[in-house]
Amino acid sequence: MSSSSRLRVFDSSVGTKLLIGATGLFLVLYLIVHIIGNLLVFGGATFFNTYAGALESNPLIPLIEILLLLGFLAHVYKTVRMTLANRAARPISYIQKKPAGRTSRKTLASTTMILSGIWLLVFVVIHVRAFKYGAHYETPDGTADLYRVEMENFRSPLVVLFYVLSMVVVGSHVFHGASSAVQSLGVSHPRWTPRILLTGKILGVGIAGGFIAIALWAHLMGGAQ
Repeated sequence: MSSSSRLRVFDSSVGTKLLIGATGLFLVLYLIVHIIGNLLVFGGATFFNTYAGALESNPLIPLIEILLLLGFLAHVYKTVRMTLANRAARPISYIQKKPAGRTSRKTLASTTMILSGIWLLVFVVIHVRAFKYGAHYETPDGTADLYRVEMENFRSPLVVLFYVLSMVVVGSHVFHGASSAVQSLGVSHPRWTPRILLTGKILGVGIAGGFIAIALWAHLMGGAQ
């Protein structure tokens, strides 16, 4: 099979779901690593800056950032394409939406995936601008003071409010998206389904809760050690 033929596989409905699922899981994995690293801020300025400095000096970080950007863009692009294709195939909306019943897996998270995705797209741009390309400080030994950057970003109550709301959206997106991504990749055995759904819920709540705790702590406690 030629390279062009392999790429065309991802234009099919099945290939699109596979790519959305794979990129979605990749992004969830990044969020898990990201929250674990960010929780180290509770260890204080020296501890957190040591971790952040070691991370930034890793020569693989630029490659990882490129892969994250490509994965994120592919996830957004393919999801939008699939959504538009589904709507085009059913141009007339249902006149009345009936309750799906107690056994349905339809939830608020599952029915707002596109809206939460749009919110997150805006949030990522603002977040990267503030934390990666915003203010820069150095510690007395000349390394980047990312602890101070984090504390100052969460000084404003409006920033904290926006961040907390965004993390609720992140949790909602992961809450449904993680389990859907796994099943899109073919893991759909009836015996595993409840565990997959539970894992998605735990990840959504855990990731969102961790980031919210950091934002509230930084704002309310002022990074007190």
